[in-house]
Amino acid sequence: MLSEKLDKALNKQIQIEAESSQVYLSMASWAETKGLEGIATFMYAQSDEERMHMLKLVKFVNERGGHAKVSALKAPKLEFGTFQKMFVELLEHEIFVSKSINDLVHITLEEKDYATHNFLQWYVAEQIEEEALARTILDKINLIGNDKGGLYLFDRDVQQITANSAANDMLE
Repeated sequence: MLSEKLDKALNKQIQIEAESSQVYLSMASWAETKGLEGIATFMYAQSDEERMHMLKLVKFVNERGGHAKVSALKAPKLEFGTFQKMFVELLEHEIFVSKSINDLVHITLEEKDYATHNFLQWYVAEQIEEEALARTILDKINLIGNDKGGLYLFDRDVQQITANSAANDMLE
């Protein structure tokens, strides 16, 4: 059985994951309107992944005797300036989500809820991967600078990350 404090904190994380999905969906739509098909495909996949993170939390909360709540979401921004700025925002957002997960893990220790602590370790590992991927992408963006040919190759490479990720998910 979840404590009231943990139920509330997990519901806050459910909202964060749902809003993350919306943020990445907005980024995907923006990229698609700019002709950046690879980046759009990548961001659509990120949006789907965040929604799955949310659903995993919803099911966990309900299975543990809590009540997962579906709440209103903040509308994400619609414009990102440049794809470089968009990926900086993506990294900043992943750092925010990591902090939120870490705060949640801290609460599980305070509440001595080791089942929830164990469940959240998957999210801790996932956030390490998400931040590393965002940093790798930013490193590639910094390498190409303003080179249009580099942008074309980058857009294609980012789409390949999505394809490789999907293939890996099917193997797990």
